[in-house]
Amino acid sequence: MQRSMLMIPGKKFIELPYTVKGMDVSFSGILSNIETIANDQLSNNQCTPEDLCFSLQETVFAMLVEITERAMAHIGSKEVLIVGGVGCNLRLQEMMAQMVEQRDGKVFATDERFCIDNGIMIAHAGLLAYRTGFVTPLEKSTCTQRFRTDEVYVAWRD
Repeated sequence: MQRSMLMIPGKKFIELPYTVKGMDVSFSGILSNIETIANDQLSNNQCTPEDLCFSLQETVFAMLVEITERAMAHIGSKEVLIVGGVGCNLRLQEMMAQMVEQRDGKVFATDERFCIDNGIMIAHAGLLAYRTGFVTPLEKSTCTQRFRTDEVYVAWRD
């Protein structure tokens, strides 16, 4: 894992909406809040665009780290694998590493070439499910954005 930090030149942290409930996060209101701050404070030189970007990154990543820590405690894990497009961000990797280190765990970040698309993770989860006898006929398969991973029985972990 790379331990270097992606440097956003923002220096001033601006408090933004932070909503974590259990293992759910809500990004609702963050961008509209930034728009309001931008309209009010950028023209008066009270903050810079870099400050807004820095604050957004730190807030969103803190929320992700918090729910990851909660998930680790829930399932008794000491390991975190950072994947997906956001997994390329070195600041997220650093924040996650700090949290995992405090829990005496390990964090792994995949090579940037494998962080762009989560398709391989979905395919691998499907393969593991299939190997344990879980099959969904095509006519009964659905897609939903509100899919809750904590409501799915995962037979291959037992």
